Formats: sequence, structure tokens, C-alpha cells
Amino acid sequence: MRDKRSPLPPSVPTLAAALQIAGMDCLPRVRSHSHDKDAPMRDLNYALKQLSMRNRDGSFATQADRQHILNLVANQLHEMGFRHMDAHSLKPKHVEKLVERWLGEDLSAGTLKNRMTALRWWAEKIGKENVVARSNDAYGIPDRVFVTNVSKATELDAEKVGQIRDAYIQMSLRLQAAFGLRREASIKIIPALADQGTWLVLQESWNKGGREIRLPILTPEQRDLLDQAKALAQGKSLVAPGHTTYRDYLAHFRYECKRVGIHAFHGHRHFYAQARYKALTGHECPARGGPTSKQLTPEQKAADREARQTISHEMGHNREQITAVYLGR
Repeated sequence: MRDKRSPLPPSVPTLAAALQIAGMDCLPRVRSHSHDKDAPMRDLNYALKQLSMRNRDGSFATQADRQHILNLVANQLHEMGFRHMDAHSLKPKHVEKLVERWLGEDLSAGTLKNRMTALRWWAEKIGKENVVARSNDAYGIPDRVFVTNVSKATELDAEKVGQIRDAYIQMSLRLQAAFGLRREASIKIIPALADQGTWLVLQESWNKGGREIRLPILTPEQRDLLDQAKALAQGKSLVAPGHTTYRDYLAHFRYECKRVGIHAFHGHRHFYAQARYKALTGHECPARGGPTSKQLTPEQKAADREARQTISHEMGHNREQITAVYLGR
């Protein structure tokens, strides 16, 4: 059993060559205050939770994301006047009303597609696949645009992170910003094992796709942050004490981040990729106003291609083309 640990010392690092790592005091961990556990669960929320528990398709992160969406769906159906529903009550009118609401909320195409995927999963599990149209075009949902040359990067807000009441969550967020880690890896990481001197080596079981990722430790700020992470975790992962599973902890993680207004976790990866591109090429990427591919000289194109390949591997991807999502083209 872990002992309670004192807060991490305050750290306010400066902007490194190309990476900005947000610093803040790491406050002591407190128990989750999620009101969802205390509130009475409606029939549909409970039924969908049980459906999810019986059908564990995908990774733990995928399961948790899907259950989160289905819980949102149940709440929104209740708000729109659909009462006394159970898991087998899903009808086309429910789907149409949900999509109508979501389109009115100006959500991104990616968010809409993820929600539709969860609805189709629900329909499939109850044997009502035809309740949800096979194509999103039937609902007027736009195609996802991968290359826009518009930056989706978000810098970690030190003030908001400082309001989080769990030092482990604070540390995971700071690692996301400093090394471009996915949320799952930033939680499952065992800092003492990952620290290989000049490299941060992420084991296969911590990563999406089950592949090892090697990230260079380039700045004093990154080194200091990693040393703080090792001191906090004491040879274990960044799943905070008191939580027995990653899935259980993820709900707590989400609640704390939502409470202080931190939502766009993937934006931290965009920020890291864009900073790495500038460090490797000497200029901004197209998504941040830098020259597009057509504007590059032959020498710059060679440097651009090499930088994208490097960043692709550091981000845990096999294809150079995926970097256009982070950097533009």
C-alpha cells in the first residue's frame, strides 16, 4: 500500500527551445468527489452501463469512452422528454432527435462521428442495427476534415491544472504537454521504467496499438518533470492510490479535468508535434502559419519530410501522412 505523499515542489519552468511545459504546484491527492456516484441512476443509464459491462469490445480506453458517450446519450434523451426507457427502447426517432440536438450544438465532425459509432454499437448489441442509418450522410453529418492548415493545438493552462485536487492527474497532464503523450499513456506510464537516460521509452501495454514508443528527452524542463514524476509514482504507475483499475481511475480523471474546465486532451499532442516540427526544421508548420508544401524549396522539402517521419514515430504512428492532422500540409 502506498503512503500518502507530500505535494510536489512548485515548478515554474521557462519556455525551452521549442517546448512549453506548464508548471504549477502539485497539490495532495484527494478522493474523487464525483456526484454521479451519489445521484440515483435512471433506468436507461443503468441499462446501458450493464450493456457495456457485458460487452467489453475494444481497449479499456475505448470501452470507457463509449460508456461515457452512452451515459451522455441517456441523460440527453431524458432531458428531451423520453422517459422510462430501457436498453431495448431505442427507436429511429430517438436517434433523429439526438442528431438534431448535436448538430445544433456546433460539435466537430469527429465528435459527431464518435457519438454515432456509440449509437450503432448500442443498436447492434440489442439486435436493432437498422434503427441507426448505416451512413452519417443520412443525418447531414459532415465528413471529417483531416488537413485544414488550422492549428488545433492547445497549451496546458497552468492555472486550471493548479485547481486539480489530485497530484497524479496534474502530473499526467504535464507529461502530455511535455512529451505529447496520449491520455492513456500518461496515466499507465511507470516513470521509473520509462526513463532511459536520454530517452523516454513507453512500453507496448501503455500505448494505443500496442507498439513501443521512444521519445527523446531534450530539455532541462523535460528532465526535471520526469524526475518529479518518478518521485511521485515511487516505482509505480500514475494511477493514483485508492483506484484499483485504470477504468475506475479514468472516470475520476475525467471528472477532475471537467470540474476545472480542461477538455481538449488531444490538443496537447498537437502542441508537442508543432513545437517539435519547428525545432527540427527551423520554421513553423503550415498549421501555425508556416510555409505550405508548395512553398518549400527542395532543401526545405527534404527537411520537412525527415521531420514528419521523426514526429510520426514519436507520436506512435507508422505513417508519415498522419502528421498532416497535427501540422497541416
